[in-house]
Amino acid sequence: MKIVIAPDSFKESLSAFEVANYIAKGFQQIYPHERYDLVPVADGGEGTVQALVNGINGRIITLEVTGPLGQSVPAHIGFSKDGKTAIIEMATASGLMLIDECERNPLLTTSYGTGELMLEAAKRGAENMILGVGGSATNDGGAGLLQAIGVRLLDRNNQDIAWGGGALSELCKIDVTQLDPALKKCRITIACDVTNPLIGPEGASAIFGPQKGADEAMIDQLDRNLAHFGELLEDLTGHTIIQYPGSGAGGGICAALLAFLDTHLCSGIDLVMEAVDLENRLKDADLIITGEGRIDSQSVHGKVPIGVAKLAKKYHKPVIGIAGSLSHDVEVVYSHGLDCVFSVILKPCSLKSALDEASINLQTTARNIAQLLDIGRQIGRSCVADVQLSSVEHLS
Repeated sequence: MKIVIAPDSFKESLSAFEVANYIAKGFQQIYPHERYDLVPVADGGEGTVQALVNGINGRIITLEVTGPLGQSVPAHIGFSKDGKTAIIEMATASGLMLIDECERNPLLTTSYGTGELMLEAAKRGAENMILGVGGSATNDGGAGLLQAIGVRLLDRNNQDIAWGGGALSELCKIDVTQLDPALKKCRITIACDVTNPLIGPEGASAIFGPQKGADEAMIDQLDRNLAHFGELLEDLTGHTIIQYPGSGAGGGICAALLAFLDTHLCSGIDLVMEAVDLENRLKDADLIITGEGRIDSQSVHGKVPIGVAKLAKKYHKPVIGIAGSLSHDVEVVYSHGLDCVFSVILKPCSLKSALDEASINLQTTARNIAQLLDIGRQIGRSCVADVQLSSVEHLS
């Protein structure tokens, strides 16, 4: 058999590369001699840079930038061979994984570090940028990013406002006269897997705020602040921003980029699958395995497992999904290309234990799936043998 393994990362636990390798190790315990093609992918979140750089044979640089709570963090930028295209992921500079759960507070977190990455890429000659906005810890509408690239956000006293979504209520004036000219010349492609607007019941604060540490009161405050910020952006630029599909992605960072730069949104998973040539790699496969940290009804909205499954079904390939956890509404994925799904959780445990034990649980689950497939093959061979024997007896 040829088995293609094309998973996303398990958020806050394993990278897509690690997930693919642990699945392969589990399968190899039962099928040691099959062909395995490991294709780590992403949809715009953690791992996007590595997946795209692998696909285009590019390079990665690492530098220190401002983290979501103002701390210094190492982050990376991917570049194409000619250096004209830069690949940036918000998660590495302004991501949720950079903050302990007890410190998560979208009133304070900033996208400043992502802006620093974009500015550095432009200064190094990038003319095109691919920005993955998944996995962010922020809800500041991209205000921090704008501050990093030269835009001044001023209060009533003409002083720069503080970082974070909470400070947007103090914003009175936006000064773009010092916006870095190199970035004005860049074409920005946002790898985005959501279509949420900036505000409202489906907006950045209501949908993504809770996972970033926001309670109900904070969600209301953040939504009001983003509405105020969005109105100022629309008044200044004349662009439709607040209700633009996808403007709420990355804590609203898309709103800021749509306002001032040459920005376009596209499906993150489609972009990555094309870059790694996944379609050609699965055409002659016998089995496709994909996965992510959680498979649920939201997975059908541009997430890796469904993107991979839909592509595989174009060639009538069976697809297995493996996840850290499954939801009660997971059955919806069966009508979107996944043939079966499995959770790696082997026993009742805390979230911390699940994250800590993810590698061994994943490998064990993959081994069990492979064993189940082998049992099926044995039953199939036995049934064929019985039919052949019956036919011989009948003829004799």
